[in-house]
Amino acid sequence: MYELSVQGNFSAAHNLRGYKGDCERLHGHNWRVHVHLAADELDGLGMVMDFRDVKGLLNEILSELDHSYLNEVKPFDVQNPTTENLCCHIAERLAKGLPDRVAVQRVTCWESENCGSSYVPPASGGDPQAQA
Repeated sequence: MYELSVQGNFSAAHNLRGYKGDCERLHGHNWRVHVHLAADELDGLGMVMDFRDVKGLLNEILSELDHSYLNEVKPFDVQNPTTENLCCHIAERLAKGLPDRVAVQRVTCWESENCGSSYVPPASGGDPQAQA
């Protein structure tokens, strides 16, 4: 199994609905996003995927979140915009743009220097082809 990793970032505001504490109030973060992709085989050039292509896909997703009020951005207009839900959203969106032989292994979002969360898609940890 081969794995590659790409990082991105975005800044946005949100508030957590139903949370009893400071995070229920409007606040913002500078999120750092780490994406890990995996493949059993390399492409004809010897890569899981071109870093430039992965960065392009990730930047497209993050640009929709950047400098926004997440509570007004789909799916977070209904779903609570927690860091965990952000990880899942990014992973699912990213998976749609990947070649069949490449799978999202893990997405980690850091909302601060010391606090982050990861999402591992159900088929990860095993055969990346199972996600196709």
